[in-house]
Amino acid sequence: MYRRSMTSLLLCFWLVERTQSNGSLQDSMGELHNRFAVSLYQALTETENTSNLIVSPVSVSLSLGLLQLGARGNTLAQLEGALGYSVNDVQVQDFLLRSQSGAGNNSQGMWLQQATSLFIQSGVQLLTEFTQHAEAWANTSLVRANFSQPNHSHSQLERWGHQRGSEETWPLQAGSSSGELSGSGEAQGEAPWWGQRLQMALFNTVAFRGTWQKQFLFTNTQNLPFTLSDGSVVKVPMMYQATEVNFGQFRTASEQRYTVLELPYLGRSLSLLLALPSDKKTPLSSLESQLSPRQVASWDTGLRRTKMDIFLPRFRMQNKFNLRSVLPSMGITDAFSATAADFNGMSVDGGLYVSDAFHESSIEVTEDGTKAAAATAMVLLKRSRAPVFKADRPFLFLLRQVNTGSILFMGRVVNPADQAP
Repeated sequence: MYRRSMTSLLLCFWLVERTQSNGSLQDSMGELHNRFAVSLYQALTETENTSNLIVSPVSVSLSLGLLQLGARGNTLAQLEGALGYSVNDVQVQDFLLRSQSGAGNNSQGMWLQQATSLFIQSGVQLLTEFTQHAEAWANTSLVRANFSQPNHSHSQLERWGHQRGSEETWPLQAGSSSGELSGSGEAQGEAPWWGQRLQMALFNTVAFRGTWQKQFLFTNTQNLPFTLSDGSVVKVPMMYQATEVNFGQFRTASEQRYTVLELPYLGRSLSLLLALPSDKKTPLSSLESQLSPRQVASWDTGLRRTKMDIFLPRFRMQNKFNLRSVLPSMGITDAFSATAADFNGMSVDGGLYVSDAFHESSIEVTEDGTKAAAATAMVLLKRSRAPVFKADRPFLFLLRQVNTGSILFMGRVVNPADQAP
């Protein structure tokens, strides 16, 4: 099966008048990444508690890491506290850059690209030290812009997005009449986020395409029932295959049982983990609330090779969030304050703060990566005595980098029939 996923993060800044070994470092950085991923996901579930959900923790963390390079004082301390590490540490920088380069394109049906760009208002003087560090940070480029001319700025932003992949890796949309770039539903209808006072905008995109190690066959897909959280049932295209996978059974802190299945992509450098409550009466929210980085880490040692019958629905989703309402709950508050923010490590003039932080991501999962546009024939599958993993009710998914354990994408499917546009 082929999976396609992408994400984009936007941060807008307004100018306001007023020593470990490489092995142990990799292990600890993986743990910190997962801690941030789980915390971010759980913070989002507080406001997005009834719908499909996807977020890219690595996109958000890389962008917050870039902010660290220009932050000072308590603003820097809060960013470091949320991420769990300082990107000003040379060893941490080396690990992050090595991790990014190790997850890039390969010739085995997997493609992963991450890019960051700082759009800077013409006339803003950046500090040389920050410029040098930013340009060396995770495929970052610095671009001069004129935010007082929205149409021109939007064209620049669109060109950058399209240069980072296909049109599909640029999910943020422009308003047809005003020329605004709308980041999230919360921001739409408000005043344009660019204008005379906007000095800097940070964009980060992470795009992924991959082919399953063993693809699902279209001929095995059939419409089967999927039970929603409220107990109602919908019919959805359910993919099927019998294969050997990594599978395990686990318990939450309150002794609720759940199962985890791992589906690798070609090359086995990335995989998709699926977590499903064992008891059909157990709501997914119960598993979400008790999920911890330690539990996610335990999956590696608790999974065993097992021959299984696998039923997985096709799904496609897209989410937009204003992270300004989420990051403060993770301890990042000063960065959004016009009076408390300290980004004096960025600009000669100083006075910058984060106005908004928009995150947008999408995902599509099908048999082989082709969008399902035609109905497939109903197929009767032979019953077998192999254990069954049947995702016919809400479940979690995590797309991660196998060698580091870093979670690139994380989300849940509560209704596969609720397709993204």
